Amino acid sequence: MDLTDLEEFAAEVGTDGPVAAVGGRTQWDIGGAPASGTREVRAPAGVAAYEPAEMVVRCGAGTTVADLDAVLAEHGQTVALPDWPGATVGGVLAVGRSGLRRLRLGPVRDTLLEARFVNADGRLVKAGGPVVKNVSGFDLCRLLVGSLGTIGLLAQVVLRVVPRPATSSWFMQSGADPFEARRRLHRPASILWDGATTWVLLEGHAADVRAEVGALAGAWTEVEGPPPLPSGGRASLRPAELRGLTGAFVAEIGVGIVHTEAAVPPRPLDPAVAELNRRIKATFDPSGRLNPGRSVAA
Repeated sequence: MDLTDLEEFAAEVGTDGPVAAVGGRTQWDIGGAPASGTREVRAPAGVAAYEPAEMVVRCGAGTTVADLDAVLAEHGQTVALPDWPGATVGGVLAVGRSGLRRLRLGPVRDTLLEARFVNADGRLVKAGGPVVKNVSGFDLCRLLVGSLGTIGLLAQVVLRVVPRPATSSWFMQSGADPFEARRRLHRPASILWDGATTWVLLEGHAADVRAEVGALAGAWTEVEGPPPLPSGGRASLRPAELRGLTGAFVAEIGVGIVHTEAAVPPRPLDPAVAELNRRIKATFDPSGRLNPGRSVAA
């Protein structure tokens, strides 16, 4: 994949008519479906450049997370993006939702260093850079993450990669206090809690994982993976608010994300935030042709 591929993608997006970039459709309902009659395009795929020593990789936004991770695995590295089956790199970034390992790896927006995207005029635009200290001006990369393609369609990205853990193991205990587990652990990758049972994901060298398990109170059982996540809704709370949860849920301790069986209505936006969103959309897409019908507030 080279500049020609990106220019061809920009030409396909063009300058007229409603258009939406399509990835793996794993999170397609978030923000609402694009309006009827919206033309669909797909971003270029493939790894364009990879420098393991520099811990950065450049790839097309249409690359699946699984394909990218397979390339990184050959050098003992990985990327902090959710690995939903079939998900593309651009789709994951456009949705902006982090995976279960956020507690250790941080939010998905921190993974994106540089982006080349197609704007509403059909032009290829560059934001950010692979070397953060050489970047000046507004942080457009963070603005693109979670924007659902409403202000620009991702074409190619440069991502920060991280070492692949030598060991990755889930442990479970019924009745364990997840907040006490959080206090005792040095750097857990994930802590989940459904009100009765706690699951902990520990990563690193085997000796370090054993030491972390030894620091926990009570008897923990190693299990194959996390519990099934409720698929009805998803809410974001302050981490301190999780202790008072009731009903059917799975909460990400230390992060504040709650997965529920029931649909969660969107929180009303603060009027000042809503106005800021409107101004950003009007600036980047004054004709409203990029993913019409989708809303980052939905």
